[in-house]
Amino acid sequence: MRRYLIAGLLVWVPLGVTFLVVKVLVDLMDRSLLLIPRAWRPENLLGFDIPGLGAVLTFLLLLITGMIVANFFGRSLIRLWERILARIPLVSSVYSSVKQVLVTMTSGGRSFRKVVLLEYPRKGIWTLGFLTGEGIPVMEKETGEELVNLFVPTTPNPTSGFFLMAPKKDVRELDISVEAGLKLIISAGVLDLENGVLEQPVAEQ
Repeated sequence: MRRYLIAGLLVWVPLGVTFLVVKVLVDLMDRSLLLIPRAWRPENLLGFDIPGLGAVLTFLLLLITGMIVANFFGRSLIRLWERILARIPLVSSVYSSVKQVLVTMTSGGRSFRKVVLLEYPRKGIWTLGFLTGEGIPVMEKETGEELVNLFVPTTPNPTSGFFLMAPKKDVRELDISVEAGLKLIISAGVLDLENGVLEQPVAEQ
């Protein structure tokens, strides 16, 4: 019985969580309908709500915004806007941090050069990290070591983590893609790198 119960959980729990996450996102995006004048909203024009219409509106807003800021005039406006935000305490740090995270995540991992293995947080314990750049000369002069810059993400949220400067000789480069490294971290190590699927626990008979 325990075997069948676990098998059922492995089917329904991921489906349920996925449904809830999608529902929350759609409900959140439906709030973009508040930008439309009340008289033009679907419930007033048609007499009923259209679930997901806000998601379509959000997509269009993002697309139009992207088209505007992609040209020279739009980029100039963004630079002006960011200079204004940079003068506001707290807002500037939050804005820049969120933007850097988004740039990193939407770049498809291009900000991460290679997946590496290093002993952290102590000898005998290994963790995955990502090579982000070569060592900073002033730091190398201070330590007398050839350094590399690393980012060590946390599990299961790889957008947070630690910036480390480690001796190059202590870092081992792995022959796996950045995408595979991210999936391994997000899955807390249960990703099967050979087949690209999550390993499922074997239920006891």
